[in-house]
Amino acid sequence: MPIEFLGIAALNDGSETRARSGASFDKEYTLRLARAHEDNGWDRILFAYHSGAPDPATTAAFVASKLDRLNILLAHRPNVSAPTYAAKVIATLDQISDGRVNVHIITGGSTADQAAEGDYLTKDERYARTGEYIRILKQAWTSREPFGFEGDHYRFENFVSDIWPVQQPRPQVSFGGSSAAAYAIGGAESDIYALWGEPLANTAEQIQTVTDAALAAGRTSRPRIQVAFRPILGATEELAWAKAEQILGRIEQRSGSLPAGLAGDLRNPENAGSQRLLAIADQGDRFDRALWTKVAAASGGRGNSNALVGTPETVAAALLDYVDLGVDIISARGYDYVDDTIDFGRYVIPLVREEVARRDAASAAAGADAAPAKEQSRVAA
Repeated sequence: MPIEFLGIAALNDGSETRARSGASFDKEYTLRLARAHEDNGWDRILFAYHSGAPDPATTAAFVASKLDRLNILLAHRPNVSAPTYAAKVIATLDQISDGRVNVHIITGGSTADQAAEGDYLTKDERYARTGEYIRILKQAWTSREPFGFEGDHYRFENFVSDIWPVQQPRPQVSFGGSSAAAYAIGGAESDIYALWGEPLANTAEQIQTVTDAALAAGRTSRPRIQVAFRPILGATEELAWAKAEQILGRIEQRSGSLPAGLAGDLRNPENAGSQRLLAIADQGDRFDRALWTKVAAASGGRGNSNALVGTPETVAAALLDYVDLGVDIISARGYDYVDDTIDFGRYVIPLVREEVARRDAASAAAGADAAPAKEQSRVAA
């Protein structure tokens, strides 16, 4: 199966290593970064969500109207709108983009950030709401007849949309989380299950957990698996690790200047995914071929924060190890977004794609060779 690559649709040039130089939504920078992805072999970019950030659906529509090939992953939180409204927004965006939109549903890992927009449900209640939300989205995109819904969090009657996605039967729904509630909901409802990059053994365990949850929910197969990393590339291993240490120093400097409340959040994250990353970092700095945990530790395990460090060949080999586990989608973003996007697209993506294609061709040839042998054995019998 071909591997897919997901990047980030940053709306300004700020990151863990640098303060932004302008407004939170810099149209020129946003479009330049999106074009860097489209021109360098990436499949899709994520428009992320935060309570105070610019609206991701609007910024995604801006980019979709300017570019012809790049696909979009729109992050969306259930607490900010009714699912029927969200279904129309996403279907409209799919029309604008000629069928290039998927949605990433965020249950919410920070009680404070949820409360900033008036959401006071408990974590388990939020996950239960997410399950209802995804089911309603799917039906709203596919039903041509009015339907109703009555659950613990949503109730309505006789809804039917008059805007349909280009994609048939519907856009894909991705979902992430590392708690028991997350595995249960995502295993049952998502098309794509998103994980943060962890050592191979930990990732294999998570994939099995997602698979078990999907089968327990009555599905015949698990969701596709996405894993996220922060690549740090160098022409040699020595240069890559020197660059990594420089990045770590800048992260630590910026983290050290945070207000006391935010600095405390870095040490005691609320969500299970960040807790996992910090627990892994406590076990060691380096795992497998190239996984480096110090950047995750310095940033409090926030989001996609474990790095893969090395030459393009080393990082590509490390990613192929995850492909061997069953990973379908690689999410990656560097620290200097534009330059790192170009370098990863030029020097890593082709290596991974070529090797996956070679393996697929070899597997197909082996299957073709095996078929005549089986037929001959049946004739002889």
